[in-house]
Amino acid sequence: MMRSSLLLLTLGLLLAAPAAAEDKSSPPIDPAGITFFETKIRPVLVQHCYSCHSQESGKAEGELRVDSRDAIRKGGDRGPAVVPGDPASSWLLIAAAHKDDDLKMPPKAERLSDAALADLRKWIEMGAPDPRDAASASKLAKKEFWASRPIAEVSPPAVKDGDWSKGPIDQFVLAKLEAEGLAPSPDASRPTLLRRLYFDLTGLPPGPADLARFLQRCDADGEDASLAAEVDSLLTTAQFGEHWGRHWLDVARFAESSGKEANITFPYAWRYRDYVIDSVTADVPYDRFLQEQIAGDLLPAANDADRARLWIATAFLAIGPKNLDEGNEPQFTADLIDEQIDTVTRAVLSNSVACARCHDHKFDPFSMEDYYGLAGVFRSTKTYFGTAVSPSNRVGGDPLVLPKVEGQKVLHASIPAKKVEDLKAKLAALRKEEEEKKAASWKAILEKRDASGIYTLQDALRIFWQTGGIEGELERVSDTGEALPLTMGAKDATEIKDSPLYERGDVARAKGSVPRAIPASLRFEGCEPIPADQSGRLQVAHWLTSPQNPITPRVFVNRVWHHLIGAGLVKSVDNFGSTGDLPSHPELLDHLASRFVNEGWSLKKLVRQIVLSRTYRQSSQFRRDAFDKDPDNRLVWRAAKRRLTAEAIRDAMLATSGELDPARPDGSLVGRVIGDRPVSLVGLDARLPKDLDGSTQRSVYLPVIRDRLPDILELFDFAEPSLVTGERETTNVPTQALYLMNSPFVIARAKAFAGRLQEATSSPDEQVTQAFQLCFGRDPLPEEKARASAFLSQPVQAKDESFGVLEVFCQSMLSTAEFRNLD
Repeated sequence: MMRSSLLLLTLGLLLAAPAAAEDKSSPPIDPAGITFFETKIRPVLVQHCYSCHSQESGKAEGELRVDSRDAIRKGGDRGPAVVPGDPASSWLLIAAAHKDDDLKMPPKAERLSDAALADLRKWIEMGAPDPRDAASASKLAKKEFWASRPIAEVSPPAVKDGDWSKGPIDQFVLAKLEAEGLAPSPDASRPTLLRRLYFDLTGLPPGPADLARFLQRCDADGEDASLAAEVDSLLTTAQFGEHWGRHWLDVARFAESSGKEANITFPYAWRYRDYVIDSVTADVPYDRFLQEQIAGDLLPAANDADRARLWIATAFLAIGPKNLDEGNEPQFTADLIDEQIDTVTRAVLSNSVACARCHDHKFDPFSMEDYYGLAGVFRSTKTYFGTAVSPSNRVGGDPLVLPKVEGQKVLHASIPAKKVEDLKAKLAALRKEEEEKKAASWKAILEKRDASGIYTLQDALRIFWQTGGIEGELERVSDTGEALPLTMGAKDATEIKDSPLYERGDVARAKGSVPRAIPASLRFEGCEPIPADQSGRLQVAHWLTSPQNPITPRVFVNRVWHHLIGAGLVKSVDNFGSTGDLPSHPELLDHLASRFVNEGWSLKKLVRQIVLSRTYRQSSQFRRDAFDKDPDNRLVWRAAKRRLTAEAIRDAMLATSGELDPARPDGSLVGRVIGDRPVSLVGLDARLPKDLDGSTQRSVYLPVIRDRLPDILELFDFAEPSLVTGERETTNVPTQALYLMNSPFVIARAKAFAGRLQEATSSPDEQVTQAFQLCFGRDPLPEEKARASAFLSQPVQAKDESFGVLEVFCQSMLSTAEFRNLD
């Protein structure tokens, strides 16, 4: 109690940091909500409801239509079918769940699956986001597929203030500002700029020595040269690869478990995480980076080490969420393919062909033929997701065995050859026992005898789990017991075949077959035909990364601009389709995309170009004149105020306390602690430490278990690991403050931070100065220093002697808004 009171007192003594933003515009449509609707809700409505409640069917039973947003909310005879935020009043959910004996939908059929009902409930609780009829026809026509037009070579415009610009980026931005009668903001202070640069490039704060060196160099060589030197140095660090690799992991929906009902772990997902970080650190060209992830198994390899790296890259296709409880193999396969199509097209094109699974796309020019043309590509691909046992093991549960190379990490141990033989014998005995019990049970049933005690549920579960454990142990070793290097991944299937077209997406309603092909509306001259003996993934990868494909580079440079400037030139970062936003600076977007391709698809060159611009250097200070004209800062008249990501907040605490371990861990907590045994959420809780935040290594290496994230990631808006996420949400909720006040992780950092200050000096004044330099990258203001020093000079001690006044002060510093925000 004393510690909490002191913490509140200290927070009151310290000057409050500026809010993250002064302007409060109306909230935009949540891209994640629209994605959820398109992937989870629309297919259910089309398959189960449209036949009786749609304009297309010519029916509106009970005066209800569910084929538009307005119609489903208006409802029918009983009232609104959907009440956003209120599942209990939404007749759609009541009917689908068969909770009303007089209203069961679909009629004369089994109720929807638990998973589908859970999705409906979640959608309604989210506010029932629904893009249908969200824009007028004229607006859609105006925006339709601007992103597919060829990239224009545009010269930088002339500007009045020629002295302000440092390069073409500034000319494009300044021209827009001048056209609106606005001027850019002054440059940020040098300490502010350095802190911004370090967090944007590495996700870590600069130390006092870094700031002193930068300021000294600025005085000697000028700010331009000093800034360039800092940028060039940071781009070579492993920390750059870790920070920017995490941005791609958001897009790649990286996670270490399957999610959904079973939530079985992916014990080898860490290899893909490390591949991404290493690729970004090495500045692998983005076109090559994509080709490796989509078709690495089909690319030539220089040696076994290169072949192993390319196989690991294809885990991009394997790490998505999966319903491993699905016993219907065709349904599981169709859902797996759908998730892969959705991920590839959203991640690379910021548009989803998967919306055409059940019907032609309602807004963008993708037909069902386009969808099933791509479906054949992934149907001809075998996905290795590496779970030990599940009902769907027969379609990809096994892992991919890598070529052995020197220095390769293998986290599980070898076993004696004799144990291998014993395990095989035990496995054979279990299978024989199961067959015999099943046969005896069926015989008793046929002879009309009681079969209840012959093959019980307990027997089935015992054999299932024991068999799964043995299979999991055997898959990790060779026949002689030597540990094998394993990964998730994808390879061309043994049988190459086109996909049938499923009417309304129903696997029970196959109709003909659709040749494997690239979507018709996105083809261009020179697209490679798909050979009869290949899946087509290599051709898809070449199509996506061709210099003739204008969407891929536009999407990527927009993602990078978003991370560095705070909002994309196309604000809807994950939606370049007709329902997304138009670019605020189309000429600048094309300039960046063209230069990006011409300079070898280099992420580091692109980042360098943006952060060395005058646009990036602007102060974030509020200006009434500019805000009145452009409240959303779409003209970039100032730097955006941004909160740090969850990982940067956590890593900054470790860096400030002096505890950050820069080493990469061996594998992942998931692989080391749980392994490849199938476990439910209950099992996960038993095998994992209570505090998943407890490591002192960088946050990019924390376990990412779907539906069971470490607390700090969950609370501070980590990317939803089941969705392609180019833009994270930013929330401000009480649980964040409670975490900062009571979390064992934060308390431990405060103690270590206090110890660091005590080791450096015993003077309260000097401790305050050093604390501000370490936390905020600046010296304290006179008033801040006076109040904090007075507080530290008090003889007050908490009941817990290990957490005194200095520790309270340190915890408040680590928790304050200025620590968590850029600028």
